[in-house]
Amino acid sequence: MTAQFTGAGFAIAVVNGTAALQVALEIAGVRPGDEVITQALTFAATASAIVHAGAEPVFVDVDRDTMGMSPEKLESWLKQNIRSDASGACPINRTTGRRIAAVVPMHTFGHPCRIDEIKAVAEKYQLVLIEDSAESLGSFYKGKHTGTFGLAGILSYNGNKTITTGGGGMILTDDEVFARRARHITTTAKLPHRWEYAHDAAGYNDRLPNVNAAIGVAQMEKLPEYLKNKRETAEKYRRFCLEHGLSFVHEPKGAASNYWLNALIMENRKERDAFLEFTNDNGVVTRPIWRLMNKLDVYSHCRRDDLTNSQWLEDRIVNLPIAKQIGGLS
Repeated sequence: MTAQFTGAGFAIAVVNGTAALQVALEIAGVRPGDEVITQALTFAATASAIVHAGAEPVFVDVDRDTMGMSPEKLESWLKQNIRSDASGACPINRTTGRRIAAVVPMHTFGHPCRIDEIKAVAEKYQLVLIEDSAESLGSFYKGKHTGTFGLAGILSYNGNKTITTGGGGMILTDDEVFARRARHITTTAKLPHRWEYAHDAAGYNDRLPNVNAAIGVAQMEKLPEYLKNKRETAEKYRRFCLEHGLSFVHEPKGAASNYWLNALIMENRKERDAFLEFTNDNGVVTRPIWRLMNKLDVYSHCRRDDLTNSQWLEDRIVNLPIAKQIGGLS
């Protein structure tokens, strides 16, 4: 059902989006001690999955309009920081000596990043592309669903996502061998047999429980309705912002976003904080965008570029309520 909707060749259900990303990275060949390039402006699960796969994140900057990884900043960092492997198979960080195995862009708030250009850079430097499309079920870029541009992509069905199974995630891929491996190692790597318990790898018990899967099937039937409602909500916010001189975050050029979260761009951090305080004091739950990953103690040692746009957005973005009814907006 998910494969049909997204256009992916295969869709493998797992327990959550973080596990989906970790498993995808491992199957893609990410090994302990490798580095994986991602963005600092992301939810913590992106970096966590990289670490759980045994690698270390490298943080590059985003574009202001998409809030997703900048292909120019990605290529600039690679040009400045890599040397070729002796075999020519993969780039090496010339400072750390570590293999750079993959790149993981994230489609922020469901808005697609310039994933086709990122893919071109990844292919140029022989990097595996794995998409963190956890927030972007129902989002398309140039007519193609997010999560289907690279070797694999992942979705999340957490309780706050466009559809939910109460938890849950999905690995998307067009590669049949990759899909078979994902199904195998997420179900304890058990070899098929009528009665024997034989396992050929240290697998994971990451399967999605049947009850959650059944909820997901029912939710998928309503997905078009949910996406329509999301766009209607975004349009109400857009009109309200236009009338009140506020800057609303629109879907990027060439994209059809699911508008999973709606956001404002304030003038500066002082205005952002004042807006957050006023709205929350008056019963309207608003939130800032995530703290940059490099500012978290656990990732403060990780290599990064200047993150100029990431910091600019952290200082200004406010997320708005996502419920169907928006009091006072019309």
